[in-house]
Amino acid sequence: MSEPVFITLGSNIDPHKNLCRAVQMIGQKFPIRAASRVYETAPIDAAGAVDPAQPAFLNAAVLITTDKPPDEIKFKTLRFLETMLGRVRTADKFAPRTIDLDIALYGDRVIDGPRLTLPDPDILTRAHVALPLADLAPDFRHPVTGQTLAAIAASFANAGGITVRDDLALPR
Repeated sequence: MSEPVFITLGSNIDPHKNLCRAVQMIGQKFPIRAASRVYETAPIDAAGAVDPAQPAFLNAAVLITTDKPPDEIKFKTLRFLETMLGRVRTADKFAPRTIDLDIALYGDRVIDGPRLTLPDPDILTRAHVALPLADLAPDFRHPVTGQTLAAIAASFANAGGITVRDDLALPR
């Protein structure tokens, strides 16, 4: 049975082009049910401070439906698409990147494994993850906290460093 899967996207190397290409490529693999607005965020370093040496990130999310298992989506499909878009993984997880694709939510599944954690813990701590997800399905409930995505996003109402880019849109 197909389940809703929320995929987050981020890029700070030719970001609008890479977000659009990623959405098109995801759409070739799965039916895209919705795409969020695009958000611009300041790059942060390992200490959580703004990194002025990097360009800003663009972040977004898409909602797909699939019956493929989450580990297959993450490690076969999304990692393959990242490679196709020129992503080079380094030891620095805060390094600039052409694209970053992650599963944030997979239906109401809770997984705490060595390679995959669902829901993504960043939903509750990072505006650039929570806000695009709330665009997709504001009434969807976080499988651990029970909060709606809209309520989680509202907790970032006063968060600085994030801007809606109404001048940019993702392909549908």
